[in-house]
Amino acid sequence: MIAINLIISLFLFFKNLSFMKKLLKYLLIALVVVVGYFLYTNYARLNIITGFASKNVASGVFIANRTQASVEQGDNDFSPINLAKNHVDVSNKIVTSDVFGLMERKAIYVEGLGAILVNDSYNNNHKFIIPNRDKSPKDLPFPYGNLAQKDTVFTNVNYQALQKAIDNAFDKNGEKEKRTRTVLVVYKDQIIGEKYDEGFDANTKMLGWSMTKSITATMYGILQKQGKINILDKVGIKEWANDERANITYSDLLHMNSGLEWVEDYYTMSDVTKMLFLDTNMSKTQMRKPSIGKPNESWNYSSGTTNLLAGILLKNQFTSQQEYLDFWYAELMDKIGMHSAIIESDLAGNLVGSSYGWATTRDWAKFGLLYLHKGNWNGEQIIDSAWVDYVATPTHNSDGRYGAHFWLNANGFYPDVPKDLFSANGFQGQMVAIIPSKELVIVRFGLVENPDFSFNDFLKEITESVQ
Repeated sequence: MIAINLIISLFLFFKNLSFMKKLLKYLLIALVVVVGYFLYTNYARLNIITGFASKNVASGVFIANRTQASVEQGDNDFSPINLAKNHVDVSNKIVTSDVFGLMERKAIYVEGLGAILVNDSYNNNHKFIIPNRDKSPKDLPFPYGNLAQKDTVFTNVNYQALQKAIDNAFDKNGEKEKRTRTVLVVYKDQIIGEKYDEGFDANTKMLGWSMTKSITATMYGILQKQGKINILDKVGIKEWANDERANITYSDLLHMNSGLEWVEDYYTMSDVTKMLFLDTNMSKTQMRKPSIGKPNESWNYSSGTTNLLAGILLKNQFTSQQEYLDFWYAELMDKIGMHSAIIESDLAGNLVGSSYGWATTRDWAKFGLLYLHKGNWNGEQIIDSAWVDYVATPTHNSDGRYGAHFWLNANGFYPDVPKDLFSANGFQGQMVAIIPSKELVIVRFGLVENPDFSFNDFLKEITESVQ
């Protein structure tokens, strides 16, 4: 009887083993099919995925001085970017990324220019021109110098309510919903509220994404004040001379109202993602696009438009690459003490004025204060007060949401916030909000935006704490 049972058990074992082998074989075939289908449908996107991953890791590690793990688990922790495997060469300041060994992309760090995505045309012996900087400290309190701010208590500020509003902007108990990283509130030139998430502090450089657009526009405000440009003039690009694009003015471009074709979608292979992660010269991407509408009648948000302004058109004002690079810092960022600031370059030497501006939270607040004070910085008029009014005036067909490279609340997009608010905004919910009626500048950095993070509630709670 025992022998019979043993024979039966062995028979069933080998029968099940054969079944398991077949099952594993079918599972392996299914896995190959799934992976093959993924690669077939996403192969073109791999260029974007590895480009984003390598660029973001390089910037985070070498500009913000964060760890590779911090960037990967924070900034790059969403699909499909999290598929990329990144290798950081600290000694040479190079990051390479791939997906399953495919579509390797490389980003190199150049002091003064940031992390630059390179391609097969890149020569390792290339000598980059870098901007000259004047970071001389000034013995003045914040925001005009490097000293600590004066101790000031405002009787009309409810500090308890303010702190609660700031705390409400951050996740609690390990949640990952609001994903706020930094908040700073400045009232009458005084920091009245400030908070940083774990891993960030007052010295951490933060990526503004499209907040950089507002800096680019400001460069035109400076040129306008200096009498070197008239924003109502036609831009005069020779490639546009014989078609309807010849009528486009600087003001049309600043208002995103040129009528040029553009698709701004960060989650697909659109014009903006191909420009940021595939193009060697980002200033030419929008220039090549046809008109699909009339200037000053066809509002369409476009990072390509900003890079056209930041590259080709701005370079036309200077006789050398050095003058072009120095202008951004000497006439604006270093002049107002944004010494931590850097705007990264593309491989052709254009500053990526649409997206790649970095600075500490406090230095971003200084940019907001320049506009709060109508372009005046501690007695020096950097931009005309009329320019501040210009950027905060709604452009046609934007439903009161957009001015000249600044976002607006003119029609109450944030219903519980003063309508005179205008702001520099960036991808994933970056914001420098300027509220003249409250004498406030509010800065927020994070990884999510409306509706996951309610800016209406955030701004409402802060503004209501100041009577």
